[in-house]
Amino acid sequence: MKPRTVIVVAGGDVSAALLPGVLPDADTVIAADGGVDRALALGLHIDVAVGDFDSVTPAGLSAAEAAGARVERHPTAKDATDLELALDAAIALDPTRIVVVGSDGGRLDHLLGSMELLGLERYAGAEIDAYLGAATAHVIRGSRTLVGVPGELVSLLPLHGAAEGITARGLEYELEGETLPAGTSRGVSNVFSASEARITVTHGCLLAICPAPETQGTL
Repeated sequence: MKPRTVIVVAGGDVSAALLPGVLPDADTVIAADGGVDRALALGLHIDVAVGDFDSVTPAGLSAAEAAGARVERHPTAKDATDLELALDAAIALDPTRIVVVGSDGGRLDHLLGSMELLGLERYAGAEIDAYLGAATAHVIRGSRTLVGVPGELVSLLPLHGAAEGITARGLEYELEGETLPAGTSRGVSNVFSASEARITVTHGCLLAICPAPETQGTL
């Protein structure tokens, strides 16, 4: 039977306000390099550890191995980040959902690269959510319902080109069959007007980003 949910744990800080109660029961946990230490700190049992292991602590990797984790070692000189390797391992399991925890390692380039990764076509077979730093991100292909609090912010950003045929309900600034071209800021800082927002995309991919409450402001 294919797994319903795979959690991918990467390095980088995640707002403590986002995590309580949000990590689902997972069929499989995959840790990317320094994500091994984070997964252990979250009390997760690691099934697979992936990466070149240049940032994990020796004690953390040893603990994961001792607990039965399968370790997939990659050379430092490689053509993919540890997160990409972990996402590839996750999608190979044909899950219904992938939840990513952390991914920036404190670096802007890692954060931007991670956001681009989430929208790759090869991961389209799974619903993807991510807890990145001080925000929650949801990949939208087709239709998704987002849960929020009226008054809280949500930004809709196109990934890998324009997103077309966008309809958004339950937001202060609703959309009806509209296009968000690549690079536009039009979708930034929309606002939940209800406890649920229904977003539909007929072509392309959107990343819906919900900042943690303590970071919310407007631009």
